[in-house]
Amino acid sequence: MDHKLFNEDILEQMRNGSAKFELVSDSPVPSIAALPNRNASFFGVGNSSSLFFARVGSLFSGQSPAMKKVERLSVHKVTGDGRCLFRALVKGMAHNKGVALNQREERESADELRMAVKEVICENEGERKLYEEALIAITVDEPLPRYCKRIVRSDFWGGESELLVLSKLCKQPVIVYIPEHEHRGSGRGSGFIPIAEYGSEFRKRSSRKVVRLLFSGKNHYDLLM
Repeated sequence: MDHKLFNEDILEQMRNGSAKFELVSDSPVPSIAALPNRNASFFGVGNSSSLFFARVGSLFSGQSPAMKKVERLSVHKVTGDGRCLFRALVKGMAHNKGVALNQREERESADELRMAVKEVICENEGERKLYEEALIAITVDEPLPRYCKRIVRSDFWGGESELLVLSKLCKQPVIVYIPEHEHRGSGRGSGFIPIAEYGSEFRKRSSRKVVRLLFSGKNHYDLLM
């Protein structure tokens, strides 16, 4: 088989949202295709069409010990209206520039970030190629056309895929934390533990300050300072 052609076919399916993926890590975990409550046809079962399955390593595999340390930070609450990720990011970037946003400015800027992701991923095929990691994260869960319909809704919750785009698009380093007590599985601990970093290359190339986001188990983001 022509491996170049095979790879091009995979990339094309990644771009148009028809590719299927399986998440893997260094630890033994079940395939996402084997998880309950999944539609079998989504994974190509019983479908005679040619589908490629790409194996994607976990972002947290091989994580450095430094990313597990407890930090003491202050929580700045963000409105939970479906824009919380975008609001927290906007609020953090503005704070780092010494700018205070009112609620209207914060909401409008958050919506601008949401639309920036849509433009890059859904409307500009040439630019989309620069965000393959985000595209993979998106199409693991759903076809790209469906994602592009959902992202314009006000109740769309942003997450890792959008951080992969925005950290690069805004040249903004971002670190996501979880509460220490959630990590320990108990009510003890008042600190925060970093679990993922995006745009780390911009910490080295520029003087941009990091935006620190707190992710709770309730799918909500707040800002940490």
